[in-house]
Amino acid sequence: MTVRAMQEATFLILTALADGSQHGYGIITEVAQISGGRVRLRAGTLYTALDRLRADGLISVDREEIVDGRLRRYYRLTPGGKRRLADEAARLHANATAALTRLNPLGVVT
Repeated sequence: MTVRAMQEATFLILTALADGSQHGYGIITEVAQISGGRVRLRAGTLYTALDRLRADGLISVDREEIVDGRLRRYYRLTPGGKRRLADEAARLHANATAALTRLNPLGVVT
């Protein structure tokens, strides 16, 4: 059975967590940085995605703390999440390599 291609926002969220655990605002900031500002997640979109990723077993809650009277939850990749991110990164790399290889004979600078 083949696994569906990952949506870009999901890929970027998992990538943001690859360096270690992050809380929601940290993930939003990292995704914007990783994407060069092209992808800007809203809080509602992020937390919906985090709930789905938790249900899929790709991330888990690392810890929780209270900051200024509000709960701050930190998320981390699970081993399965790391494998899924690595698989998707390899898939994207292979596709990009194929495209660049085909463009190269056309004189496109890579």
